[in-house]
Amino acid sequence: MSRSAPTKESTRLEEARTGKKWRRWGTYLSLRQWGTVREDYSVNGDAWRYLSYEDACARAYRWGEDGLFGISDNRGILHFAPVLWNESDPILKERLFGLSGPEGNHGEDVKEVYFFLDATPTHSYAKALYKYPHRPIPCDAIREASARAGRNVPEPEVWDFGVFEDDAYFDVLIEYAKADVEDILIRLTVTNRGRARAPVHLLPTIWYRNTWSWQEPAVPDGIVRAEPSPRAPHNHLALALDQSHLGARWLHIEGDPELLFTGNDTNFERLYGAPNRASFTKDAFHRYVIAGEKSAVDPERRGTKAAAHVRWELGPGESKVLHLRLTDRRLEDGLLEPELLDAVFRERIAEADAFYDAIMPRELTAEERNVYRQAMAGLLWTKQYYSFDVDRWLRGDPAFPAPPPERKSGRNHDWRNLYNSEILSVPDKWEFPWYAAWDLAFHCLPFALIDPEFARTQLTLLLREWYMHPNGRLPAYEWNFGDVNPPVHAWAALRVYQIERRMTGHRDRAFLESVFHKLMLNFTWWVNRKDAEGKNVFEGGFLGLDNIGVFDRSNALPEGGTLEQADATSWMGMYCLNLLNMSLELARENPSYQDVANKYFEHFLYIARAMNGAPRNLGRRGRRALPSDEADSVCLWDEEDGFFYDVLRLPGGEYAPLKVRSMVGIIPLFAVETIEEELLQLFPAFMKRVRWFVVNRPELGAYVAQFEGLGASGKRHILSLVGPERLVRILRRVLDENEFLSPYGVRALSRVHKDHPYSVQLDGAVHRVEYEPGESSSGLFGGNSNWRGPIWFPVNYLLIEALQKYHHFYGDELKVECPTGSGKWMNLWEVSSELSRRLVSIFLRDGDGRRPADGALGELATDPHFRDYLTFAEYFHGDTGAGLGANHQTGWTALVAKLLQQSPLWRDPTGAANEDNVERRE
Repeated sequence: MSRSAPTKESTRLEEARTGKKWRRWGTYLSLRQWGTVREDYSVNGDAWRYLSYEDACARAYRWGEDGLFGISDNRGILHFAPVLWNESDPILKERLFGLSGPEGNHGEDVKEVYFFLDATPTHSYAKALYKYPHRPIPCDAIREASARAGRNVPEPEVWDFGVFEDDAYFDVLIEYAKADVEDILIRLTVTNRGRARAPVHLLPTIWYRNTWSWQEPAVPDGIVRAEPSPRAPHNHLALALDQSHLGARWLHIEGDPELLFTGNDTNFERLYGAPNRASFTKDAFHRYVIAGEKSAVDPERRGTKAAAHVRWELGPGESKVLHLRLTDRRLEDGLLEPELLDAVFRERIAEADAFYDAIMPRELTAEERNVYRQAMAGLLWTKQYYSFDVDRWLRGDPAFPAPPPERKSGRNHDWRNLYNSEILSVPDKWEFPWYAAWDLAFHCLPFALIDPEFARTQLTLLLREWYMHPNGRLPAYEWNFGDVNPPVHAWAALRVYQIERRMTGHRDRAFLESVFHKLMLNFTWWVNRKDAEGKNVFEGGFLGLDNIGVFDRSNALPEGGTLEQADATSWMGMYCLNLLNMSLELARENPSYQDVANKYFEHFLYIARAMNGAPRNLGRRGRRALPSDEADSVCLWDEEDGFFYDVLRLPGGEYAPLKVRSMVGIIPLFAVETIEEELLQLFPAFMKRVRWFVVNRPELGAYVAQFEGLGASGKRHILSLVGPERLVRILRRVLDENEFLSPYGVRALSRVHKDHPYSVQLDGAVHRVEYEPGESSSGLFGGNSNWRGPIWFPVNYLLIEALQKYHHFYGDELKVECPTGSGKWMNLWEVSSELSRRLVSIFLRDGDGRRPADGALGELATDPHFRDYLTFAEYFHGDTGAGLGANHQTGWTALVAKLLQQSPLWRDPTGAANEDNVERRE
């Protein structure tokens, strides 16, 4: 993979690329399947209430499975996961507890403590840690506290209820190591961290996904049964498994535990008072272990779900280990010997170390290396098997009643083409256990550092005909596939291509060309659907920024208006430049792509003209009528403020500028590209038409940085939505610590709105935005997302990249004050380095030994059994850097690893200015 000497893991990746099935088994099991849209068959589309946490233990899922830190095959057929019981909880611990969207005072929220500690791209090694309290998880108390709490207070967390007092918990370490592609070693280590002896039940469980209940006749495809196995020199038991696709395999279990068997079928009698369709049901082990119901399990010792039941009583600090082996062959005597298995684990751990050592910069400190490894571990652990056939979901299944008629015109009814059955990178396996189009694009950059093939596959998948809508639209996420995410797919595909090229020397033009053609369809959809009046100013909708504006941008707007969005228009400018760049890269081998490049060059100029318009002061508040000669365009640039704003166009020709200083006005900076003069010399046809535009349509480039110039280096051209004057004016606000600049990055909303909230009156109602650095006080989008002040990694990362590109062109001659008012002047590379440093610092210990990201953990953050473990939150408090939202959303927050990859350059930016060293490092 890398130009350095191959490691064992990089060799496995190459073998996987050429056909060896190293990727068949992995940590693909979701942490939550209940409460998802795909499992919702309700009349009103209330997914959270239709299948609850409590019902999940007794109800077979239709589209997937969940469990505690488990593994599965890449078609989601067979699953393994540990199950626990502390003799206190009312049910077995086979899935994580959390609040549903309506229950949480800030939306859905997992309420347990766990960490993803290590993983390799082929899943040859993976490690996770779960903190399991001796006391019962206080589910009802957490729900009640959340119901009492308003949106203006933080979320109640499990440690607020005393469950970790006196260290009364078990550390449960889950590890997987592959001896071969079909031979997986499993090591479960339980340690009592408490001060008293405590019992724990361990039930490693294996089961088949229920694919049979939805049709007639309901005949299971897959069987688990007990099988005698060798007893010397170390006793162990074996479960024999057989299924039509996977064939025969065995789960070997150390020792002589009790074996339990049942079916992965719904308990209709318990849930609905109706007769059961199967003799043994999904919740059998709960009833057997906790209630002592001996008849709950199958006496014939066979089924579609089986577990080994072990009970330990551990003293303070005591640990015990259970070894298992899931393999496609019967084991000979001694092959489950713990010493042999532990030797394989040591070997895989050493190989994982060698793999990452070959990738990570040598300059990283031990703490930074820990951040890098755990960011990558979380990214790899949040790969998930995802299955959803929307057409079948809308029609229903033969063995069950037809869905309600409302479904035909309800959620996702126009996405019948969507048929998903793949391993996908999801944002968070509990809070967001489904893919999201723009999240996934950001995931692919850190993936490209360790597994470029997987990154390419992910980007290609969303453009396949069973994902992409026939009209060219990309699916957003399952709660509403029709929502519109920022069009960053082209940027991600181009960056993955560039990263792989610079790491390996390989130009994968087949990948680039394939995605390029599909992206042209998506670009056309945007132009046809989101630029309704053909003005090159785009509407877009919420565009992933949730509640950043004064009202919900996805719903009908006040007074029948339409919103001309600075961010939507800027994203499209960036999209043009990404496709232009792709066209020129492909034109190296196929000159016909020069014509396509001209198309995107021209379209970018039209967008730039529409975005900047004729210089005009939008006014402080209120509305105005456009002169007749300007009725086709509203300038989104405010000359007085030196910032871009959305504009609400009203019927009758009036418009109302929405003067909220937010990320919406910073996104125009992202639309920038520098192009080497040396490259352009290869494309005379392209340059001939470019010069025609420059000469004959000068008004199109009036507010765009001159393409004809070669910049400070004398070898680059630049295309951007803003020229140097406006760039400096915007950065003056971005780098102002009283506005956007936080100690931990760039806020999504200016802090100026703390003392000066913005409000506008429309349709007789007052719409208001106020700076909120932490959790949202708004109920928009379920109340669990906030773009009104916190720090988000994806947009910060794009800003850093943009500043580097501006520096490539302007060099050291263009300097800005950073922070504004400090008297310190930096070139734009140095500014990008300073922003990188602030973002990375979120995860590094300060002088008191605390990480800003761990703010909510309180004293646990410095506990010796917590302090080295990290979570990667969805977003971060704008003033303190504390992690907020989904607390294991490693997805786009794993971009911290990408920043660390460039750390030698932002530590010492003086050597980076003259050449594109950052690109070569990648």
